[in-house]
Amino acid sequence: QVQVKESGGGLVQSGDSLKLSCTTPGHPFSMSTMAWFRRAPGEEREFVAGLTFGGITYYLDSVEGRFAISGDYAQNTVHLQMNSLQPEETAVYYCAASTAHLGTPRQETQFSSWGQGTQVIVSS
Repeated sequence: QVQVKESGGGLVQSGDSLKLSCTTPGHPFSMSTMAWFRRAPGEEREFVAGLTFGGITYYLDSVEGRFAISGDYAQNTVHLQMNSLQPEETAVYYCAASTAHLGTPRQETQFSSWGQGTQVIVSS
């Protein structure tokens, strides 16, 4: 399994931006498909954005155009830039890694390595 660590969560106001970061110590993230998921209070964990090992990005429809996933290969870090955040996007955000190369996976079961999560709170 790949070790995954997230950082960058916090409290922001509606309409603000926030950038999350994810590292995979000892493992080049470029060898995996990386993704961000989130779990809002009382909800199931849902896919938010993904970056395949081939560099393809893909998103949940509701964040397309506002969120951007990117990889910093020199720092071995994957970022999730989140703009125009809304209160309903308050959630614990998780970074996940898959070494299976399954195209553009969106299901939790397709990812074998997970971080502990970072809390994002968007106040109205």
